[in-house]
Amino acid sequence: MTAAPLVSVLLPVYNAGPFLAAALGSILRQDYGRLEIVAIDDGSTDNSLEILERYQEADSRISIISRENRGLVATLNEGLALARGELVARMDADDVAYPWRLSRQVALFERRPELGFCGAGVDMLIRGRIARGKPDPVFQLGRIPILAKFFTIFMHPTVVYNREVIDDDDLHYDQTYRHAEDFDLFRRLAGRYPAAMMPENLLIYRVHQESVTSRHINEMRRTHLRIVAENLEREGLAEATQDLRDIGNAVSHDTVTRAANFILQLEEEICSLPAATRPSFEAGALNLFYFLYQLVADEKQPPLTHELLTRTAKWNVIRRREQYALRPGTWAPWLSLASLSASRQADALAYFFKSAPAAAVLAPYRLS
Repeated sequence: MTAAPLVSVLLPVYNAGPFLAAALGSILRQDYGRLEIVAIDDGSTDNSLEILERYQEADSRISIISRENRGLVATLNEGLALARGELVARMDADDVAYPWRLSRQVALFERRPELGFCGAGVDMLIRGRIARGKPDPVFQLGRIPILAKFFTIFMHPTVVYNREVIDDDDLHYDQTYRHAEDFDLFRRLAGRYPAAMMPENLLIYRVHQESVTSRHINEMRRTHLRIVAENLEREGLAEATQDLRDIGNAVSHDTVTRAANFILQLEEEICSLPAATRPSFEAGALNLFYFLYQLVADEKQPPLTHELLTRTAKWNVIRRREQYALRPGTWAPWLSLASLSASRQADALAYFFKSAPAAAVLAPYRLS
């Protein structure tokens, strides 16, 4: 990349009216100018298309495709086919990129032209307030190709793909992994191309009830576990993975018990791995446990969470406040629920004091 590369920003849009102006404005106000925005309106029924057209009138770098609804995976693949840039940056229509996002990521590829793709950290926007995200220590403990077998290594809207390195045949989303299509793509790419996690926050990630993740959380979790199961089978770390898959379909005492036993067996297999790779697999397995812990905890049945923690002997890896709340889970579930509710309120209060109002941050990104 001797000349400044063209960056194609791939922006799928579906009923994003309340957030779209800030997302578009944040890209158009980047301090890196050689970019195009490939915006695909996936059959929106709100005013999303009107907003796109208004912004296009003000800035010709935006190209718009508007058609019937085909879903996110089809939209992403269509955008990849239309993108002209050497670098393709993902962006969601409800997030906000900091002005230096693209310049920092382009600079990384210029320093390391062998990279296939990269991701970055995010700040979180919840209920009108922004809290600074912290670097995930897991990236210090493990190698990305191994970690990518256990979880979605990058926040999807922070990713940039290098088409100078990645073959076109490899850069596509698979419809059969719907709502975890990014996890599937990252595991495939990480197995073939170098990747990097940037140690800085380049995006404001908006958490709200209408997001794709919120609306399709159950299907996402089932598909996530399916991908992990496939990876473990391929690695020879598990011959049968039905016990892991089943808990994604229904959380019960039976599925929790079997999933806990699966974790224990997986940890035994990992113990026999070479010392060079073992820490990365251990970090990945711990992340898988946390995924199951959150899945079970969301059922709000303390006896099931208690069972998972006890069978896996993982009480020491959760917060002390949660330990105190869940200890009486088998004999006094009501007490655990009350304690967990109080813990969530404490978390909300801590978030309020650690975060800042979002209005002043987002205001500059809207056209007048």
